[in-house]
Amino acid sequence: MSDKFEKPESAAATAAAAAAGTEPEPIKAIPLRRPGRWIAAAIILALLGLFLYGAATNPAYHWDTYANYLFDKRILEGALVTLELTVLAMVLGVVLGVVLAIMRLSPNPVLRSVSWVYLWIFRGTPVYVQLVFWGLFPGLYQTITIGVPFGPSFADFNVLDWRAPFLFAVIGLGLNEAAYMAEIVRAGVNSVGEGQREASVALGMSWSQTMRRTVLPQAMRVIIPPTGNELISMLKTTSLVTAIPLTTDLYGRARDIYGVNFQPVPLLLVAATWYLVVTSVLMVGQFYLERYYSRGSSRQLTGKQLRAMASQQHVVEEGK
Repeated sequence: MSDKFEKPESAAATAAAAAAGTEPEPIKAIPLRRPGRWIAAAIILALLGLFLYGAATNPAYHWDTYANYLFDKRILEGALVTLELTVLAMVLGVVLGVVLAIMRLSPNPVLRSVSWVYLWIFRGTPVYVQLVFWGLFPGLYQTITIGVPFGPSFADFNVLDWRAPFLFAVIGLGLNEAAYMAEIVRAGVNSVGEGQREASVALGMSWSQTMRRTVLPQAMRVIIPPTGNELISMLKTTSLVTAIPLTTDLYGRARDIYGVNFQPVPLLLVAATWYLVVTSVLMVGQFYLERYYSRGSSRQLTGKQLRAMASQQHVVEEGK
């Protein structure tokens, strides 16, 4: 229903003025009143105010401790490690996910089967269990040998000497993310019309050239939004790297501190604050990236374009 309605007498007057060729009288529109919206907003604001007041006056939150550790050096270093984990694991997941999606869409049955088994394993098991496995990896494989099977070896790596929980955390998070990114990329590729692929084949492109030059650039419009969500989810999933164990991330630092001062609530609030800050920055970047790849897909005009059209229309009417 429209927010405004016109009185019957005003409609009749407008029709009569139009028939006589004169300017119609201004329409007297009365906006509809919706008191339910204001009542609901008042109730929500009242409840939110009560909660904030109760939290601010509750001594159990230890806001003085929260203020002391909000910009603590250890917390800031942990936030940086969390951001590094997020970026590196996401890069690994995106690259491997694209490869898996292409394998899944390949006409080669072997490639399709391998991709399906990978997705079945990494999507079917919890990420925490996978991280525990990567934490135990040095105990399972003390030495990695690269060479010809049952033949000469070219290089030997002692895994026990690595002692790199950060590396295993990136590998564990990235391999798990690749399974989900593969399905996102596959959905984006399938969103491109079949005619685009047929046109590429008609121009003499191979299957790989069609995917790289025609399909994937158009599929980005569908791929980017869920990829941004996966990036934000990855940021929060890094709190599970304690299973490796890795304690230099943001949550690990906060846990180490409240393990000493026995005040978990303010330290968890500090970690949550920095998670929110980084997430907010990532959401802004996602917004502009989505807008870049959605150019030409929407007919919605900006305020500047609407004003330009109105000015042009006014000039045309004056010319008449």
